[in-house]
Amino acid sequence: MSVGVRRRLGELAKTVRSKNAGVDKITFDIIFSDRDTYELVKRSGVLTMASVAALYGIGEDRISDFVTFDPALAIKFTIYRPAPSGSPGDADIFGAQQYAPLLDIEVPID
Repeated sequence: MSVGVRRRLGELAKTVRSKNAGVDKITFDIIFSDRDTYELVKRSGVLTMASVAALYGIGEDRISDFVTFDPALAIKFTIYRPAPSGSPGDADIFGAQQYAPLLDIEVPID
């Protein structure tokens, strides 16, 4: 492989999704089809509490959980919503449209 090769997280993951985790949280799941790809992304360091906070423009204190779950080949995190689901001004009542920024994260693969 040539130096500096990168692939988008959306190309590497089998599933990238977000959904409600109660009325005040949104949970995110990044799931991989195989252990090698999962380990590559995990080792790359592109997904951390700090990088997620920066990507979403929030403080790390808004992230309630961040885990790598080896048995499921998944990286999971949960953030506190700025306001409860369904409250005035909430543009995504189900939290299902919040995953999109994750898709374009560039992962070094060499």
